[in-house]
Amino acid sequence: MNKALFICGSLNQTTMMHKISKHLKGYEAYFTPYYDDGFIGYLAERNLLEFTILGNKLRNKTLDYLIKNKLNIDPEKRNNKYDVVFTCSDLIIPHNIRNDKIILIQEGMTDPENLMYYLVKYLGLPRYLASTSTTGLSDAYKLFFVASEGYRKLFIKKGVKPEKIVVTGIPNFDNVKQFLNNDFSYKNYVLVATSDSRETFKVENRKRFLEKCLEIAKNKQLIFKLHPNENISKATDEIKKYAPNALVFSDGNVNHMIANCDVLVTQYSTVVYIGIALGKEVYSYFDVNQLKELTPIQNNGTSAEIIAQKTIEYLKAPYMFFNYYTPILNFNNG
Repeated sequence: MNKALFICGSLNQTTMMHKISKHLKGYEAYFTPYYDDGFIGYLAERNLLEFTILGNKLRNKTLDYLIKNKLNIDPEKRNNKYDVVFTCSDLIIPHNIRNDKIILIQEGMTDPENLMYYLVKYLGLPRYLASTSTTGLSDAYKLFFVASEGYRKLFIKKGVKPEKIVVTGIPNFDNVKQFLNNDFSYKNYVLVATSDSRETFKVENRKRFLEKCLEIAKNKQLIFKLHPNENISKATDEIKKYAPNALVFSDGNVNHMIANCDVLVTQYSTVVYIGIALGKEVYSYFDVNQLKELTPIQNNGTSAEIIAQKTIEYLKAPYMFFNYYTPILNFNNG
């Protein structure tokens, strides 16, 4: 039987990969936590990258998920050869998959194009230095499945080859109405979904951000959902200092929290798209009008199936695939 390797990462990335694997008929699926077999991997082994998906914290969460779901595990592609390799990030392309057929899946929101983005792009610096703003720029993949037509245009503007981009929607963000059915006990509040800006070396004035949240909330209940990568103790103490009546959650289903809120306040988080798709009043460090154009298409949760089907079509006949679908590759089921 043909084999497929799914490179995971955060829990969002891991669950996306798992969903796609369920529809990849005729392929035996194997999974690995995110990894690098070069210098960055060397740093990760010495616990110097704990703030990233290469760190032990997220690696262990991935392994726990894979074991709990009884999935085949091939750490760092040590045991098998593969007919296709799926990944949610091309910021790092391990040496041992560079000759494989790589399929790239957009995992969520990309960072803004700041100074580092342009330095990386025009000076040839490592892509990971600019974080997710350089998603898609490796050109190491055969196909790049993206969230929306808005993102297709954005990636083309950055220099991604149009013929490689396929608009399918992305798992976990393509059926947000399902989150309305939940058992989260609070309703009609202002939800603040924080980001791991400081942990990933972005500049942030957390005091000013918290003051803005209080201004937005006015007399409404404030609830904070912390990013998994944040220093929970530090972030909680800060919030309690400026917003003593706020509730702070470090765990829990953020999608259910968004479904029950009246207002969603974010920084650089992909979950802003959940709020937009549910018609919530939203605030973001990004331009909200642009975010509305970029919001993942809603296709009743069929993105994983579409991605798997189109991958199989490509693997069977790549030349026919491109000749048939070029120039516009868009599989929005409405």
